[in-house]
Amino acid sequence: MVFDGLFKLFTKFQVAIFRLTNGKYLASMRGMPVLLLTTVGRKTGLPRTTPLMYIRDGEGYVITASNNGRDNAPAWLYNLQASPQVEIDLPGKRLKATASLATTAEKDRLWPILVAQAPFFDDYRKKTSRQIPMVMLKPG
Repeated sequence: MVFDGLFKLFTKFQVAIFRLTNGKYLASMRGMPVLLLTTVGRKTGLPRTTPLMYIRDGEGYVITASNNGRDNAPAWLYNLQASPQVEIDLPGKRLKATASLATTAEKDRLWPILVAQAPFFDDYRKKTSRQIPMVMLKPG
């Protein structure tokens, strides 16, 4: 539980520094680029911002709902399923985007690309019995 509290505190710190510096600082973690995903809370209707690692897919961005290998999906996944219109912050820009779950074919193509860049995602997959969704973020 202490770890969860520290993680939430670091997340707030990361979002604040990322925004304060327009993505100049804390825009990467563990060798992966980070974006800020802002969803609308499905219960509260309030904006919720989460820093997430991503890979590119053409003009789009792909995030992974690993939740560090936990058996439950992260809250942001439920939020974007309820309301797929999101905002993403990247270094130097903020974009509106539409989120959708990757199809099986998309995930089959993208998962090896993700794991080649960040092998720890495969460890997350091995830690949980759930299928880890990948989410496509299409700007526009």
